[in-house]
Amino acid sequence: QVQLVESGGGLVQAGGSLRLSCAASGRTFSTYAMGWFRQAPGKEREFVAAINWRSSSTYYADSVKGRFTISRDNAKNTAYLQMNSLKPEDTAVYYCAADQTAWRTSSLEYEYDYWGQGTQVTVSS
Repeated sequence: QVQLVESGGGLVQAGGSLRLSCAASGRTFSTYAMGWFRQAPGKEREFVAAINWRSSSTYYADSVKGRFTISRDNAKNTAYLQMNSLKPEDTAVYYCAADQTAWRTSSLEYEYDYWGQGTQVTVSS
């Protein structure tokens, strides 16, 4: 089992940047694929980005491609989401999630086994 804690959210102006972190407990972090999802007020949670266990494969939602970068440091048990050129429509609670099928980069919520509590990102216009 793994526990996930997100950090790095906050308030930023449009065009700005933030880096989210997802710290994982346990020694098995490197055996999980990791994903980021977000949920805006009044909307369903949606996929943002995913990375496999060896960082050899990444996958992005079209809405963030070219602006966001997912990465991980297995030695630090941490996944990251670098968010650049932020837009007001990026405002949401951002969640990280862990997938026991380590080789894949899934966009499907039900394929993730563990979730963090979320961190708020607010982009002002």
